[in-house]
Amino acid sequence: MNKLYPLKFHPIFKGYIWGGNKLKHILGKDLGNLTMAAESWEISAVEDNISVVANGFLAGHNLHEIIKMYMGDLVGEHIYEKYGIEFPILIKFIDANDKLSIQVHPDDNLAIKRNLPNGKTEMWYVLQAEKGASLISGFTRKVSKDEYLNYFNSGELPGILNNEKVSAGDVFDIPAGRIHAIGPGILLAEIQQTSDATYRIYDWERKDKSGKSRELHTELAIDAIDYNYYKDYKTSYNSLINTTTELVHCDYFNTDLLKFDSKIEKDYSSVDSFIIYMCTEGSFTLHYDSDSIIVNKGETILLPAVLETFQLEPKDSCTLLEIYL
Repeated sequence: MNKLYPLKFHPIFKGYIWGGNKLKHILGKDLGNLTMAAESWEISAVEDNISVVANGFLAGHNLHEIIKMYMGDLVGEHIYEKYGIEFPILIKFIDANDKLSIQVHPDDNLAIKRNLPNGKTEMWYVLQAEKGASLISGFTRKVSKDEYLNYFNSGELPGILNNEKVSAGDVFDIPAGRIHAIGPGILLAEIQQTSDATYRIYDWERKDKSGKSRELHTELAIDAIDYNYYKDYKTSYNSLINTTTELVHCDYFNTDLLKFDSKIEKDYSSVDSFIIYMCTEGSFTLHYDSDSIIVNKGETILLPAVLETFQLEPKDSCTLLEIYL
């Protein structure tokens, strides 16, 4: 069998009604015939949205097919033992030109009770935000289920939701159960469990092109919501140039930040996992074995678990997200 190499995939674009044109103008995405796009699913194993390899001899094969071929060599032995051919995380860029719906995701336990494959914990890294942009994460205080329903039924739910002003570099951990919504003017990267389990609570009275409202999941959301209050909804971190900085580490994924302006040596021999790089600023050349590949701003690349050592060489300076299990 031919040797594995760093893999790029064809993005899967989603034209939801709240999207804009930043995926094209800021991240350099080729949207084809689309005039706008809300999301670019960079690496996906969601049913009916399986990513397809774009480079090398595996081009044209989808993610499930290559996991079947290479198993633990691709994803890591312990990951293959746990998940099989189901790739465990979904990687996206999101462009919010308008408010997203207020929503919540179930945790694993509730998902299993409802015959869903798994719950959905996620995180956000803000790439760009317009002046005054904000998002919703959690409540302003602890509320009971009855209080929540009273606010919801009276149309005053936004009044008890926590709004956060955002700027580039901000990080938000969104565990399953946390009520949330991205506001307009925000471009971000999202890392999440492989799941499309979303309960839409409120959609700002919005209509689609046919004049119809999108479906709400009012009753399903009630038992999924975490009604507690948390002091810090925004993740604090201090990044140093040419040093890997931890952002969010949880049971489902680890995400780190790397800003670098000189060549970096990487050794993942102690990590039994694939590695994903999302390039958010600049570009770099990845040198591996006796070969190399260029990764530009807005591109995502998956490094197989068997590729343990390599070098990252920035063109000038570069910022990337490093994701693994």
